[in-house]
Amino acid sequence: MVYKNSGVSLFLLIWTLVIVGANGYFVGITYVDNAVAKGAVCLDGSPPAYHMAPGFGSGVNNWLILLEGGAWCNNATTCLARKNTRLGSSKEMVKQLSFSGFLSDKEKFNPDFFNWNKVKVRYCDGSSFTGDVEAVDPATNLYYRGQRIFNAVVDDLLEKGMKNAQNALLSGCSAGGLSVILHCDKFRELLPQSTKVKCMADAGFFINAKTIAGTEYIKEFFSDVVTTHQSAKNLPASCTSKGDSTLCFFPQNVAPQVTTPLFILNAAYDSYQVKNILAPGIADPHGTWHDCKLDITKCSDTQLQAIQGFRKEFLNAIKGVEGSPTKGLFINSCYSHCQSGMQETWLREDSPVLDNMSISKAVGDWYFDRGTVQKIEQCEYPCDKSCHNRVFTD
Repeated sequence: MVYKNSGVSLFLLIWTLVIVGANGYFVGITYVDNAVAKGAVCLDGSPPAYHMAPGFGSGVNNWLILLEGGAWCNNATTCLARKNTRLGSSKEMVKQLSFSGFLSDKEKFNPDFFNWNKVKVRYCDGSSFTGDVEAVDPATNLYYRGQRIFNAVVDDLLEKGMKNAQNALLSGCSAGGLSVILHCDKFRELLPQSTKVKCMADAGFFINAKTIAGTEYIKEFFSDVVTTHQSAKNLPASCTSKGDSTLCFFPQNVAPQVTTPLFILNAAYDSYQVKNILAPGIADPHGTWHDCKLDITKCSDTQLQAIQGFRKEFLNAIKGVEGSPTKGLFINSCYSHCQSGMQETWLREDSPVLDNMSISKAVGDWYFDRGTVQKIEQCEYPCDKSCHNRVFTD
């Protein structure tokens, strides 16, 4: 039995290496140890971390920064639940991380950014890098220091060569994508004026939609996040000056005022938002949406009608950035979440397209000013046959 299990494990390891070798590569972790003295630490007090692949050739002075996602914690209980995981401690993060898609180092798979310096910043604060609470509760020993982490990591990268950047692109997925929108102008300020700086948010455009039960669950949740992490002071003043700082966690209230060029990549049927904003467990106590959320093909006609309504709300929320000369858009009618970090959706023969344009080409054309890119799919699910609709395990 031991021999058989070892054989299976060896086979899985070899298969993983083959897949990574074909489409990606492993990058080691870097701990920002000097950030601890600045109080820039994860929830458990450990130093922040990132994975960096150095640029080469003509890309040595170009930088691509990707902020990791991973939802949020909105109170001491939920933050404690993350404290001893990779989302709350750099001690629990893997030492090697696979880079592919947007982070690929192969021109075939990533033609515009393959030889750039590529950095994936790990997420361990639970606030989309916005928190800054000086006091540490002795009962929990939790540190809410997301904004300090962002600042410390950028400082570290500047010292490692980003201060000489010709081009820089701040990107992120999910909670990291939201962070990109919230920090885009700050990132611009931290880099030399001679650097061409743009930002790209993947699956970070969360909308203030009610649940299937008619409740404002996500608004209340974000309110708790802002309160727990004392995030208000670190959110864009162009938004907080208008009133309730909680509303600044919804990009529709922030993105139109972002002055640095910003690209929004999102699925109109964002699978995370359908599962956690439209139909969270608290609004579906009997689990009638369980199968539908895992696989959109399992949705009933009534559920599909609700999801189509969510899409309409999403498209209405995105209108604030339509037509802006500094904004790029790629909004497809797919049931997915985060499409830049996986090779199958970033650039492959069968990857998603809008008007025969891949996500990779859309972002590249926009960044390098090869043309205006504001693509919004006008048809409803299941019209787009190029989609890689997510199917989740239980």
